[in-house]
Amino acid sequence: MERQRSFSVKSTRFLVFSFTISFFLIFITFFSIWVVKSTPSISIYQQTHIQLNQSVFNLTLKPFTVQSLTDLKDFQREKNDTEVRDNEVNKPTIGTGMERAPAVAPSIEIEIQSEERIEEKKKKKTRAATVEKIEIQLPSNNQQIQKKEIGTNSVRKIEEKRTRGCDITKGRWVYDESYPLYTNSSCPFIDEGFNCMSNGRLDKDYMKWKWQPQECDIPRFNATKMLESIRGKRLVFVGDSVNRNQWESMLCMLMGAVKDPKKVYETHGRRITKEKGNYSFKFVDYKCTVEYYVSHFLVHEGKARVGQKRVQTLRIDSMDRGTSRWRGADILIFNTAHWWSHYKTKAGINYYQEGGQVLPRLDVSTAFRRALMTWASWVDKNIKPSKTQVFFRNSAPSHFRGGQWNSGGHCREATRPLNKTSSFIYPEKNVIAEEVIKQMKTHVTLLNITNLSEYRIEGHPSIYGKKPDKRFSSNSEDCSHWCLPGVPDTWNELLYFHLQSKQHEYNN
Repeated sequence: MERQRSFSVKSTRFLVFSFTISFFLIFITFFSIWVVKSTPSISIYQQTHIQLNQSVFNLTLKPFTVQSLTDLKDFQREKNDTEVRDNEVNKPTIGTGMERAPAVAPSIEIEIQSEERIEEKKKKKTRAATVEKIEIQLPSNNQQIQKKEIGTNSVRKIEEKRTRGCDITKGRWVYDESYPLYTNSSCPFIDEGFNCMSNGRLDKDYMKWKWQPQECDIPRFNATKMLESIRGKRLVFVGDSVNRNQWESMLCMLMGAVKDPKKVYETHGRRITKEKGNYSFKFVDYKCTVEYYVSHFLVHEGKARVGQKRVQTLRIDSMDRGTSRWRGADILIFNTAHWWSHYKTKAGINYYQEGGQVLPRLDVSTAFRRALMTWASWVDKNIKPSKTQVFFRNSAPSHFRGGQWNSGGHCREATRPLNKTSSFIYPEKNVIAEEVIKQMKTHVTLLNITNLSEYRIEGHPSIYGKKPDKRFSSNSEDCSHWCLPGVPDTWNELLYFHLQSKQHEYNN
């Protein structure tokens, strides 16, 4: 029994082993046959798919390249958009990554060719743009000649042109620590009425405001240049005490360029006071004079008989008798306005005279116009424009509050400029002066300082127009004139600007 069981087990194992060997041999045989038969078809399949993929890549990548470079119009013409879309629809899409691999080389070749053409196109466009730019920038012959004439002065001339077209009367006051242009101690020519600091004024901000026009800059006053421009000449101020205010300012500003103060003196040995009306200061090193002649109205102040009385009159048809002193001046600065607001001139009763007749009554505006026409006629007849530059400074505003100069008006509480002047009305006398100047044959430059001075309520002497021991001898304050240094310095900077502009215009 044991032998039979052993034999049975062995025969079963043998059968299983034989069956496995046979199955393996059969599998190997069939697999070898399949491999041999399938090898050509795989090659053909791969070749077919390579060609297909090349075609798909060619057709697909070309539109991509064109879309990314839309500025190349010639390249767009090579393939019609409709034909490209039809080819994309009919061709099979790319499948796996193995299928894309053979198609990389052709697509790179196309991209390289496209980049070469792109670079060529870019170079052409760059050359065309350069030529166009050169054509735009190249001036005409006349422009080239003009540029040569400008030369190194082109920047300065452009700046002058910009400044000439600028309205310097419109702007604002800017606090500037570099001001004032002089001090009370450096200028011995400030009379008591304008020397606010010496009279006890403690705040100093009123001296540090600079006028800044809206559309341009005016040059800072240069004393050396100003003296050089008037070398050997006469600079003459004619008018009321406000013009004396400006004249004193000019003397002080010019002293900044004087090395030896002893070489500046009054030719008659006079000391500046309110009483004396005529002054001529000589600057020895520059052989020039800076002069002032009082003339409240520019026309003749006299007396005439009215009934049994001799009364003061104003000859509005006859010039001031001091005209012989002004005639030879090289620069003349006139003004009149301050005294036309006094009681007699405003009332106009038995005051204005024409010829031998004293007019019983005449409106002050009419009288002012006739007086200015008399002045204008004298200028046209006696001033040679080739020698003399003529200026007319319009009225400087007063800032009395609570009354007039003789009725308790004051401005002592003001320490800063006004923020706005909305209630300011341009004076009628300024309008009349401008109308008369426009009718003159002689060119007269209007020195318009009214609006810019209107902001400077704090610039007046107020109670500091007198020494402390004299301050309370009268209740009146001075809110008409101006402290020095102060606002009149700006008037002279505007005068300097006009003179420099005229000098440049003459040289060119």
